[in-house]
Amino acid sequence: MHTHAIVLKHIHALMTDPAKETLSGADMLIQGNVITKIDPTGNLEIPAGARVIDCSSHVVVPGFVNTHHHFYQTLTRNHPAVQNAELFDWLRFLYNVWKYVDADAIYYSSLLAMGELLKTGCTCTTDHHYLYPRNFDGDLMGLQFAAADKLGMRFSPTRGSMSLSQKDGGLPPDSVVQTADEILRDSERVITQYHDDSPMAMHKIVLAPCSPFSVTKELMRDSARLARAHGVRLHTHLAETRDENDFCIQMYGKRPVALMQECELIGPDVFYAHGIHFNDEELGILKDAGAHIAHCPSSNMRLGSGICRVQEMLKMGINVGLAVDGSASNDSSDMLGELRNALLLQRVEKGAAALTAREVFTMASENGAKLLNFSQVGRLEEQWAADMAIFNVHKLGYAGSLSDPVAALLFCGYDHTTDYTIVNGQIAVEHGQLVGFDEDELVHKANAISNEMLAKAERKEEV
Repeated sequence: MHTHAIVLKHIHALMTDPAKETLSGADMLIQGNVITKIDPTGNLEIPAGARVIDCSSHVVVPGFVNTHHHFYQTLTRNHPAVQNAELFDWLRFLYNVWKYVDADAIYYSSLLAMGELLKTGCTCTTDHHYLYPRNFDGDLMGLQFAAADKLGMRFSPTRGSMSLSQKDGGLPPDSVVQTADEILRDSERVITQYHDDSPMAMHKIVLAPCSPFSVTKELMRDSARLARAHGVRLHTHLAETRDENDFCIQMYGKRPVALMQECELIGPDVFYAHGIHFNDEELGILKDAGAHIAHCPSSNMRLGSGICRVQEMLKMGINVGLAVDGSASNDSSDMLGELRNALLLQRVEKGAAALTAREVFTMASENGAKLLNFSQVGRLEEQWAADMAIFNVHKLGYAGSLSDPVAALLFCGYDHTTDYTIVNGQIAVEHGQLVGFDEDELVHKANAISNEMLAKAERKEEV
């Protein structure tokens, strides 16, 4: 059910689309789950019973789309043992904590990750959950959808998978991987049960073998064929580190992109997380295939993985979205912060004009929606989804910056919490607080579950 109409009145700065000029003083009418009217003059007739929000001190931008995450990792942030570790060592340590994930851990970590995302302007997210502990009994993805529905977030999770454990030459312990049959059977189940292919769906499904070093070639190929049989997107980690490239060459005799071609895991329905270590030839292959990239700048800096060639990709026409990545390699789900880091990181190598604020906003909204196959999400236009982030810029950290209030959100890097976040026409964040769940309760539960998992890992309890 939707509330009565919402009117955003006298918007200080409205970015309907990063490619278009910002409007000042406009009104917006939201009815049901869509934007029905934008009046640039600020003289919109207010329907009877409408909720009116004064936005005279606010910047309103399209809601951000997070294209890669690992929600469960919010419970193992900032662990001292891996604060300075690179990817493979980081994984080897944390897998032995993550193997204790249970139903409560899934539900509350999902609430926590999505709550942070909503509070920092993100209205639509995916999640790459590939960890299925042997003793887990129940509908893992159902728990995640329940959390998304509780908070009111647009959600397109991936049914991730791992089939290679330590005994097979992989990194995870035996207790968190599944057989190919188990993976494919459950993948088909979640598609049938949850996937909605409509342009403004609240639930979509993606299939996502974890990485070239955690599944077999056969499972990658079979997952790709299953996804295409049902018309859903595909996802995996690719070329995140030089170690991964070396692993592919050692294990398969070819680099990651050639491996994806062999496994049929490439095309306009595929998006890769990270994509840092592609060579020129591989970028050409990705462009021709129409594949997408989920760029994770904070995680890439945190783990010392490298700098993705975003500027070059965009110039070539490769679609690049933005992502916070798992909250143990970032260690936050701060989506506006991710935009700022994306802007700055390209400039380290490519100079002060490497990436503009508008380009980053496009990556974070319309590009991400395209990547996840939401065709009426990512712009604030009439008859498009009413998904938006509303930031109050009448604050100390923005004073003196309002000659370009939209860009100020990135360049000033101040107070990343929205005043309001609206998803599908519903207010999910109001005055900086989640509407759907008590934040104090969530902090308490997440800390308790995290402490319990870490204690089990220290005791090396049997799984």
